[in-house]
Amino acid sequence: MTSRKPDEQLARDSRLRLVSPRSITTARTAVTNRRTRPAPRPPEGTPGPAELAQRVRASLSDAARLARWAERRTANAAGTGYTGPRPLLSDADVEQAAAELGLTSGQVRVGWDRARLSGLVEVHGGSARPGWRLHAWDRDDSAVLRGWVAVFDAWSLIHPAPDGIAPAAVAEVVEAMPQLLSLLQLSAGPVTVPALLDMLGQRVAELRDERCEVPYGTPETAPSPDAASLARLLRWALGCLGAVDALTLGPARATLTPLGSWAVWVKLEQICVAAQSPAGNIEQSAAAMLRGCARLTPGPARAEYRAWLAARPVGSAVTELLQAARGEDALVRGLAFEALRVVGAPAEPEVRAAAGESALRPYALLWLAEHDGADPEDAQDALTREESTWLWVDTAAAVADHGEAELLVRHLDSAVRTTVPRLLDEVRAVGHPRTVQVLIALAAAHPDPALAKALRRAAFQVHTGGE
Repeated sequence: MTSRKPDEQLARDSRLRLVSPRSITTARTAVTNRRTRPAPRPPEGTPGPAELAQRVRASLSDAARLARWAERRTANAAGTGYTGPRPLLSDADVEQAAAELGLTSGQVRVGWDRARLSGLVEVHGGSARPGWRLHAWDRDDSAVLRGWVAVFDAWSLIHPAPDGIAPAAVAEVVEAMPQLLSLLQLSAGPVTVPALLDMLGQRVAELRDERCEVPYGTPETAPSPDAASLARLLRWALGCLGAVDALTLGPARATLTPLGSWAVWVKLEQICVAAQSPAGNIEQSAAAMLRGCARLTPGPARAEYRAWLAARPVGSAVTELLQAARGEDALVRGLAFEALRVVGAPAEPEVRAAAGESALRPYALLWLAEHDGADPEDAQDALTREESTWLWVDTAAAVADHGEAELLVRHLDSAVRTTVPRLLDEVRAVGHPRTVQVLIALAAAHPDPALAKALRRAAFQVHTGGE
């Protein structure tokens, strides 16, 4: 059989049909229903999290400086109608940032791109604002490492692919790279470029065999790239990974950096790097309490919420939970409304007021629908299609930040839509600040190559502002 265009293939493949009404409820509880298991130890010689985080801070120092520059510029312009830099910096912004920070224009553009990919900067309503990771950058090693993993997952967006090579061939090389990275990680040392090129050719051939694609040379097929094109694509891929400090390049060889080795191990082991102990929750702030409960199953988590609420006046507790929900961490936002369900009727006035805030509106509307007697399975009827999509992306961001790859895949399968192409169209249109990172994380996690390709393409379109 011949290959199809990704959207056509996705629309026709019954395995990719998305399931219905239960999915919003499933999405809302995906994070709290996680399995717990002991985290495996990293390979011997892997630096500790603190050392790795310091390396990330050094690697993304320009990105962090630009995020703080954007924060200062927005604050200084308060009351003037200026809402912040655009997602793609204007020439005037580039010049101003370069002059104020002592960087070249090229360094500003590269640093800004890294800031967006890492979550140091997020897009809200057409303007860029500091993300939650910026506020945690100097004190939270886990947040720093997760930010770098987001950049690592998006390596194929770092530099444009070589000219004159079919997009399908580029996508095949992107799909093949995890195997090459695994080889580099297992080798624990340099691997020659000829050896990597040989493996890349084998893996691309395997991918095509797995899809039963025969390159007849028709417009709809994707002929395997020749040796020269493969070599160019390998140089491009290694250059992108080197640019994000995942590997170092020597004369005709490549070696994973400590960061790259750790990231590949994390991907292989599918561990959560942000686990936190639930001990001492009663005395913690709302946000800290919610993070502490994140790995509990729903029953024990509700017991923790009740204990925390019992130690506080109801009014101040509700206010504090909603304030935590207004933060940038999507996991905390979802858990805050789980805790508010335990509060019940006393929380209704403030939750109803919170429905006027765009970031809280989907959660608040679901809470109000359930409070008014709607079955949780039917509460999503209170949401518009756009609100449902926003909630789905927000919950996917929580799973990407704090969960395992398997859960992220299950979250995609829980979406309330007819086909994946339609879902991607709506995700691109909804304007959630974490859209690119969510799509990249889904592409990195999903085992279906055709679906992963469509997710990467959608991420690229959102990232570049294309159609």
